[in-house]
Amino acid sequence: TFEPTIVGFTCNWCSYRASDLAGTARMKYAPNVRLIRLMCSGRLDPTFVLRALSDGADGVMITGCHPGECHYIEQNYKALRRYLLLKRVLVGMGIEPERVKLVWASAAEGAKFAAETTAFVEEVRKLGPLCWGKDEGERMKDESERHPSPRRIAHHPRIAVAFNFHHSAFIRSHMLTITDLHASAGS
Repeated sequence: TFEPTIVGFTCNWCSYRASDLAGTARMKYAPNVRLIRLMCSGRLDPTFVLRALSDGADGVMITGCHPGECHYIEQNYKALRRYLLLKRVLVGMGIEPERVKLVWASAAEGAKFAAETTAFVEEVRKLGPLCWGKDEGERMKDESERHPSPRRIAHHPRIAVAFNFHHSAFIRSHMLTITDLHASAGS
């Protein structure tokens, strides 16, 4: 049977501690997730996600503090904006957007972290393996004409600029309101 490989990017202050709580409390959750601790979910560059997928991950889970409770003021809103944009980019690349998930979990929510992790592994298992960038004969050659190489995309300068939310023109043209962000966070 297919066992997915999941890369999890976790916030140091909340969700990484939630995963630690789940472990110390001996809560059972899928062992398929390889966690990478970041100081903040707002620090996650979307090209890290593209790189993880191109290097063989079948899914990526991004976790952070609840909106409004970030230790770095509003950085989790930045993470949410990037996540929403990333999902649109994945659709354009022919990848199921369900392969990337954003979860808010405080340090006290070990049970939530464990449940969300297990649920995400099951979702990715149903999607099947992501064979993005792997040689699968003629089918992949035909697709490569429509979809560029994942390595080229992950390091393409335009992708980096598109995800750089410090670029003021991009912010003005793609700004989401706080209401939009709260609505997206609740779903």
